[in-house]
Amino acid sequence: MTDKNKTADLIELVLEGQPRAIARMMSKAETGNPDDRAAMAEVFRHCGRAHIIGLTGVPGSGKSTMVRSLALEFRKSGRKVGIIAVDPSSPFSGGSILGDRVRMNDLTGDDGVFIRSMATGGALGGLARPALDTVDVLDAAGFDIVLIETVGVGQDEVDIVSAAHTVIVVSAPGLGDEIQAIKAGVLEIADIHAVSKCDRDDATRTIADLEGMLSLGRHTARSRDWKSTVIPTSSERGEGIEDLVAAIDGHLVHLNSSGEMAVRKRRIAEMRILKSAEDVVRDRLRK
Repeated sequence: MTDKNKTADLIELVLEGQPRAIARMMSKAETGNPDDRAAMAEVFRHCGRAHIIGLTGVPGSGKSTMVRSLALEFRKSGRKVGIIAVDPSSPFSGGSILGDRVRMNDLTGDDGVFIRSMATGGALGGLARPALDTVDVLDAAGFDIVLIETVGVGQDEVDIVSAAHTVIVVSAPGLGDEIQAIKAGVLEIADIHAVSKCDRDDATRTIADLEGMLSLGRHTARSRDWKSTVIPTSSERGEGIEDLVAAIDGHLVHLNSSGEMAVRKRRIAEMRILKSAEDVVRDRLRK
């Protein structure tokens, strides 16, 4: 059997949702071998059905635990959930611990959930091109929801805006700087604000700060017709997760009914092209 036939068989297995084939195709995406570009292009032709949801926020805000809780809630309605957990890469060795999935161990026995941990690869915006290709693999494999958990944003590390249909900014009380979560660079990327750890006494202040900023009319610049909401949650107690899923589903309805989904898909395509061009230039410079 030729390599071309093997690749075609692998793609067919991916489209059938076979876990081993999905993992192999993701490995091809991460390796970035030029010989695999045709295979990734074929995968891309079968994309466009999944709702891509990005979760970001400062480190320590509880993103991994929230991703786990969201996956469990989505599974109650029978939806298949793919999770991409992105961890920072070492600037010295290039390695990464890839430890976010430790908090999701109870999901590993569910056939309707696929978890992939990835490194940033030094990408300044928090998402390397292989992470975006991995989203394509999950989409083509028939996953209804793809959750991307980023490493955590600064004010300019907001690649997730151009990679997801719905962006959730996760804030937590008691991180030492109550203003950090509501600085413009972070505030404006959120379609939904989720405040985690709301079982803590100081959560009320964080919620009030966010609601106060939103009440001033500083809605996200991504969609003029959508008003960002603040959802208090506690993954420890299982509170607020149903409300968060309802807000996510409501945002998807808005995207489709308003025509905003087409705008965001074009923005994602634009970012993908730029990422690919950057990789080509970088490879040539290294050689």
